[in-house]
Amino acid sequence: MRGTSSDTERKLISILIPVFNEEDNIRRAYGAVRDVFEQMNDRYAFEIIFTDNHSTDNSSAIISELAAKDPRVRAVRFARNFGFQRSVLTAYRLASGDAAIQIDCDLQDPPTVFPRFLELWELGHDVVVGIRRFRQESKPLQWARQFYYRLLKRLSDDNLMLDSGDFRLIDRTVLDQLHLINDVAPYTRGLTSLLATKQVGVPYDRQARQAGVSKFPIAKLIALAVDGMITHSIFPLRLAAFVGLGISMLTCLGSFFYIFARLFFGVDWPAGFATTTVLLLFGISLNAIFLGIIGEYVGRIYNQVRSRPTTVIEYSVNVPSASLDRLALGAVAQGDTRAPAEILRRTGTGQA
Repeated sequence: MRGTSSDTERKLISILIPVFNEEDNIRRAYGAVRDVFEQMNDRYAFEIIFTDNHSTDNSSAIISELAAKDPRVRAVRFARNFGFQRSVLTAYRLASGDAAIQIDCDLQDPPTVFPRFLELWELGHDVVVGIRRFRQESKPLQWARQFYYRLLKRLSDDNLMLDSGDFRLIDRTVLDQLHLINDVAPYTRGLTSLLATKQVGVPYDRQARQAGVSKFPIAKLIALAVDGMITHSIFPLRLAAFVGLGISMLTCLGSFFYIFARLFFGVDWPAGFATTTVLLLFGISLNAIFLGIIGEYVGRIYNQVRSRPTTVIEYSVNVPSASLDRLALGAVAQGDTRAPAEILRRTGTGQA
């Protein structure tokens, strides 16, 4: 997919970098992206969009400093931390380029893969996904990731890529469709794969983080895995129904067995207090588990129907008004009845 620029012009590529307390990595990320595009200066122009998820360190000041020196650097700072996935979705919606590439600020996903992404994009692929061939982490965690990705792909009807993260190139046609998505708990890597018509993967080796600490400890990885499962599959609800049906059938069979033995063989069953107690506790536990699964879906439906904004922007730097207008118009398309100008005013998206 070629995007919106004419063939006689350099194509604009938006580089999206979500940030939360990454003061040690921001300048490195900016320099690495700039160096890669300097080697392709005859074909591509670039912009870097930093989405600051309300960092509490010096990240915001560093980004503003870079933006003051280089107008290709654009930034938005959110009024509070809205989470990684919402940050990435907002960055996609703000992208002005013919295509956008999302990359983490810690550079574990190397910018040197960009040329390969762009080569496949020029051949007509609308989504080019980085496939993690190797990553520097413990073996149990690698196995857990591999098992999860394969389980999710098997349970989902969407076009998900195995062993992939958020490191990917998205064509303008897909970016435009993301403005129409109204998802209160977005799973962006799944959304972009769902919208893709011609998706391809690029294997690469993921590097170790050089500075700062990971923003995804085990608890957040589990939460992300739950988001992916609930967003792309109703299997947990079906599992609850099937297990409940199975338990009901076993209970009926057990009841018939006791009645049959009592009536036809005169078996005098003991009082069985312990057995009754265990069965009651087992039933209560099953109910609690399945109500919890159903509650996850009901809670997301509740949040969805309230039509709250994906993110609230505190201020922006170097972001074109056209990008902000598209963001506001997308909110209107998703059911917000306010006028675009009112949305921009209330969300604080005026230029800094």
